[in-house]
Formats: sequence, structure tokens, C-alpha cells
Amino acid sequence: MPTVFLLKFVKFCIVGGSGVLVDFGTTWLLKEKVRLNRYLANACGFLLAASSNYLLNRLWTFASQNPHIAAEYMTFVAIALVGLGINSLVIWLLSDKWGWQFYFSKIVATGAVTLWNFAMNYWLTF
Repeated sequence: MPTVFLLKFVKFCIVGGSGVLVDFGTTWLLKEKVRLNRYLANACGFLLAASSNYLLNRLWTFASQNPHIAAEYMTFVAIALVGLGINSLVIWLLSDKWGWQFYFSKIVATGAVTLWNFAMNYWLTF
């Protein structure tokens, strides 16, 4: 069991790496080029990455055979939304309150949310 759990976590992190590219790319584009508010840009990047991560995790990480894809996706998104709240809170604390650079704060927030998302999706979604 621990080996299977660890393998799923490694796969989840690999999928998450692709999500980081989607998240940071979207956030940067919307914040720097479109000039959206940084928290709105962050939310858009995070949610777009969550959707791509769902598909990859369903197919590869967890190899889900659940025929109720919509319900599974909604559970995944609900967990991601809580993760978004954690993400925004960490960025706000580190960036706005402690003066850390925005993108460095976002990296720290991404690490914290990865642990949350994996645990909840392992136990609840897949």
C-alpha cells in the first residue's frame, strides 16, 4: 500500500508540474499583458490548471473508471476551490503582509496546495 500511495503521489506531482505551467502561464499573461487584478489572474490560472489536472489525474495518476465523470469532476473542482482559497491566503500573507515577491509567494502557495489537493483527491475523488 505505501508504494502505491507514493507512486500515485509522484504521478500527481508530475501532473501538477504541467498544471504549474498552465497556472503560471495564464496568471502571467492575464496579470502582465491583460492587466487584470493579480488575484483574479491568479484565480483564472489556478482554475484552468485544475481542469487540465483533473483530466490527466483521472486518466493517468488514478486511472479512474468511475462512470460518473461529472460528479467526480465537481468533487475535484470543489477540492481545487478550497485549494484556491488556501493558495490566495498564502499569497496574501507572504506578498501583501510580509512583503515577499509575488511569484515567489505563489511558488510557496503552490507547494502547500499540492499537499492539500493530493490528500483530498486521494481520499474523496478517486
